[in-house]
Amino acid sequence: MNQSSDPAGLARMDLTDDQFETAAELFGVLAAPMRLRIIRSICGAEKNVSELLQDVKTTQPNISQHLNTLYKAGILGKRRSGTQIFYRIVDQRVISLCRSVYSQMTV
Repeated sequence: MNQSSDPAGLARMDLTDDQFETAAELFGVLAAPMRLRIIRSICGAEKNVSELLQDVKTTQPNISQHLNTLYKAGILGKRRSGTQIFYRIVDQRVISLCRSVYSQMTV
């Protein structure tokens, strides 16, 4: 394999089985388009559920399910302020990963 076909040096990375499992779990969580929309919506700043609903154009039950999945996966954090729950990205690797994928799609 020449350098131009593997510019990131992925073929030379020595990864453990646990690291492959972790990557597969992360890709699995990110495999839902709605979750990617949510991540894009809050990558710049935390938002409450009402703001997210306006951004991603879905229903309350649907967004709640996806937010819960992202939270349980450790991708999102949340805080309560009065009756509102605000979500933010706590795993910055997700932003880097999404940015990398999206930039390749626009080439």
